[in-house]
Amino acid sequence: MKIGFIGLGNVGGKLASSLLRNKFDLTVRDLDKKLTDDFKNRGARIVDSAKELTEKVDLIITCLPSPKICAEVMEAKDGVISGLSENKIWLEMSTTDESEIKRLGKLVIQKGAIPLDGPVSGGCHRAATGNIAVFVGGERKAFEKILPVLTVMGRKILHTGELGSASILKVITNYLASTHLTALGEAWAVAKKSNLDLVKTYKGIAVSSGNSFVHETESQVILNGSYNINFTMDLVVKDTTLFEDLATKLNVPTEISPLVVKIFKDGQKKYGSRAWSSMIVKRMEDQNNTDFRAKGFPSELVDNEAEEKGSEI
Repeated sequence: MKIGFIGLGNVGGKLASSLLRNKFDLTVRDLDKKLTDDFKNRGARIVDSAKELTEKVDLIITCLPSPKICAEVMEAKDGVISGLSENKIWLEMSTTDESEIKRLGKLVIQKGAIPLDGPVSGGCHRAATGNIAVFVGGERKAFEKILPVLTVMGRKILHTGELGSASILKVITNYLASTHLTALGEAWAVAKKSNLDLVKTYKGIAVSSGNSFVHETESQVILNGSYNINFTMDLVVKDTTLFEDLATKLNVPTEISPLVVKIFKDGQKKYGSRAWSSMIVKRMEDQNNTDFRAKGFPSELVDNEAEEKGSEI
């Protein structure tokens, strides 16, 4: 199977690298020439447009920063849709809006091709090793056809149901992660002002009912002071807003969600759109005139688990 990958950023570049590392026939496209040159030097093909890429491959993967950018890549004159033909598969791996994936999906189907949404979850460090989780929505037969591709990009693969269902689940999980992160800011502030040993506090939370994946990972780079989680403030604002918009659309009254959106918008204003998202806890550091530093924690997360071929769960 020939694969085309569009979007070689923090997540996309790592997913595409897993494909290249596992010897797939890969063609890539990104506006950043440094990124495409790097992939070319490692054996990937590069092209001048999304249309050209689409015409040359069987599976087109997009992993882009926002629904707006994805729509531009898909619908441009030299975009993906103009290059589609019968039985090609489009896999959208960005975190996006369910209604948008369905809208673009209809355009893909009109060309005789098959749309799938396949967002990932688990952090950039796990995307780098092919150990991330992948949610996939859409036609089961198409999912099974690309499963060998999915199992080198991710370890745990879940077929979530119809097209758009994976995007809904991803938005939910990102909302929960963002909520955990804002709560950690307050928790670390109380721990620090109580004069607790922060190393022991980290360990205590990790073995308690208050533990979370976010604590186990992001607390490490918070305590180090780098905050480097390879995920930026603007992306959290996008994701939490997507969740709140979905809840509003479904007439689900929310109390915590609007506050989380407000907190991250404030963090974006204070520290910048491209600040690491874990810097949201710096609001609490600044307000309490302190910091949450402790020795022995890494400046960047590394997945120490061996790369392992994934499977469907």
